[in-house]
Amino acid sequence: MLKLLLYPSQIVTVNTDGKNFKRGKGQNNLDLLYNHSIVIDNNIIKDIIPNSSIRNKHRYKIINVKDKTILPGLVECHTHSVFAGSRANEFKEKLSGKSYEEIAKRGSGILKTVTAVRKTSFNDLVDMAKQRVMYFITQGVTTIEIKSGYGLDFKNEIKILEVIKYLNKTLPIDIIPTFLGAHTYPKKYLGNHKKYIDLIINKMLPYIAKYKLAKFCDCFCESTAFSAKETEKIFKAARKLGISLRIHTEQFNNIGGIETALNYGATSLDHLEMLKQHQIKKIKRSDAVAVLLPGVSFFLNYNYAPARKLIDNNIPVALSTDYNPGSSHIANLNFIMSLAALKMNMTIEETITSVTINPAKALQMNNEIGSIEINKRADFSVFDTKEYADIVYNVGKNLNIMTIKNGKVIYK
Repeated sequence: MLKLLLYPSQIVTVNTDGKNFKRGKGQNNLDLLYNHSIVIDNNIIKDIIPNSSIRNKHRYKIINVKDKTILPGLVECHTHSVFAGSRANEFKEKLSGKSYEEIAKRGSGILKTVTAVRKTSFNDLVDMAKQRVMYFITQGVTTIEIKSGYGLDFKNEIKILEVIKYLNKTLPIDIIPTFLGAHTYPKKYLGNHKKYIDLIINKMLPYIAKYKLAKFCDCFCESTAFSAKETEKIFKAARKLGISLRIHTEQFNNIGGIETALNYGATSLDHLEMLKQHQIKKIKRSDAVAVLLPGVSFFLNYNYAPARKLIDNNIPVALSTDYNPGSSHIANLNFIMSLAALKMNMTIEETITSVTINPAKALQMNNEIGSIEINKRADFSVFDTKEYADIVYNVGKNLNIMTIKNGKVIYK
């Protein structure tokens, strides 16, 4: 049976004319439609038709969204949503002046979460993460990426990836797994980096590739984590196994992560708060997506990534919460959109592009999702407004009233 999404006030198509991502001035074009409806057949967008052309309404199952605004299903492309424990005490330290790096150097930070995750059962991790994913669904998110990285040994990294796999099977949205075993060095290997890298390359990655537990391999290339040379070794091994690459880089320091990621064809470059002008020129020559995480800058009270320079240099930009217990304990994507507009000088249109089609490209799913175009999946977020600007204008307020995945209402 055909379904018809009937009479929305406006459809924000984020149309790409088949390019399936936006860059430069194109990121400012949302391609709005009024007095149109969307026809769905077999979970796919079959057609987008003027309301005046609709005949025989009884042929359709109608999802009534009159006076609402429809966007593509939102894409959340960078999270660490499988974790346990609290780092609220660290937050107190940050407020008293301690930096994220100072806390990490003394063995707390990520390692504190690692200890908690290792003590937490598979089922308990599932229960915790399930609630977090469901909260994203209420915001209109239809695809979410989740990273490992809080296990830092074979048993627990695999445990996290198995949790993500289970969530993907049991929850109604797409959950994309990323292996981040190179998040930082576990205590056991603080004095022997080579041994931990060997564990990643010779045991973790082959197992993950064999059982298809991760679509991406990510590395945290930072002075308190992995050097550019260490990142290169891991990327080389992952690419050889057919695993795509992403990177955390240029967050606190500039140590060569951008160059390494570009040399190995990374799909996305995430963070970039310390990006330099000459690196922007290098990124411009690639197809990598710059994934910006303003929640981290807000939460840690430091530099925002140069979104305006990246967009003006024709680089596709995406936004994400980076939801995690340490540096961005923020699960509100709407707030991230408002931050991008207020603190990174992005237009409302650029902001919407950055939570739809461009993060879909960062996840290599832009041929299927991220825009309302014929033959793409019927993934939509429906907002209780006649004006799309309200979505960003209402800071921290969730206006999403309905989430539709593959043509099915999964939240109302």
